[in-house]
Amino acid sequence: MKRHTTEIGAGRAAPVVLQRADPWVYRHTDGFYYFTASVPEYDRIELRRSATIQGLADAVPTAVWRKHESGRMSSHIWAPEIHYIDGKWYVYFAAAPSGDTVKGMFDHRMFVLENEAEDPFQGTWVEKGQIATARDSFSLDATTFEHGGVRYLVWAQHDPDVPGHSNLYLAPMRNPWTLTGPQLMLTKPELHWETRGFLVNEGPAVLRKNGRIFISYSASATDHNYCMGLLAADEHSDLMNADAWTKWPQPIFETDEENGLYGPGHNCFTVSEDGAAEVFVFHARNYKEIEGDPLYDPNRHMYAKTLAWDNDGNPVFR
Repeated sequence: MKRHTTEIGAGRAAPVVLQRADPWVYRHTDGFYYFTASVPEYDRIELRRSATIQGLADAVPTAVWRKHESGRMSSHIWAPEIHYIDGKWYVYFAAAPSGDTVKGMFDHRMFVLENEAEDPFQGTWVEKGQIATARDSFSLDATTFEHGGVRYLVWAQHDPDVPGHSNLYLAPMRNPWTLTGPQLMLTKPELHWETRGFLVNEGPAVLRKNGRIFISYSASATDHNYCMGLLAADEHSDLMNADAWTKWPQPIFETDEENGLYGPGHNCFTVSEDGAAEVFVFHARNYKEIEGDPLYDPNRHMYAKTLAWDNDGNPVFR
């Protein structure tokens, strides 16, 4: 793994949707923005849509799936994402068994829903099951992208042989819910800003621009220590070769006390209404002190900001 030598600074954006962590915004060919995120109750998957990003604030949410009463999908429904693949809608999310024990909270696996309807608010969401990985362990934050005729999955997972809670992995897919071939560890929490509070790499998001594939990710505990890192590979490289990826040595986005942003992270990328610019979507709190477990503090809000680019073709998150 090579190291990038340029530090990218942080910045501020305006809140859009309140109390929605792990935001995901996808602009479809119908011109609408589709939004989903973790709800504070962690018990369902909601969708909303709007012709504008700011309009998502007032769009009426619809619950399209609810947790099971028992079993592997009965608790802590986290970080849903909606994707449109080969004429069908898919939602990727993480879920855990029932129970408030520490093991129950951190025993997630990744699951997929499919809907064949043209409108994702109609039709039936079918459970395609768990995404099986090489190791059956805590896993979450699945996202997917297509490149060079191959669909890939990027996700976070715990490996008991690696210190910490989760690393990031990449693997090709046979279909939108099945991995095939090797599974590559892209990054593990090893730098000082990735290990504050907890050793975490999670929340990957993919952006293709300027002949490269960028993967942003989140690190450290989910309080004010939460921050973001960045990986990049040349679009013509073998993405399953670890040497193809460069890792930034400094966070690209982190707490900015002066501007009232605490623990920004778990982002995604979309485009502006006119299609002229990339938009950076993320969550953050507007205060530092949290009572109790940060996971149960509901005030992680969704923000959106136009992404800038430096002279070397790197994204600038400020």
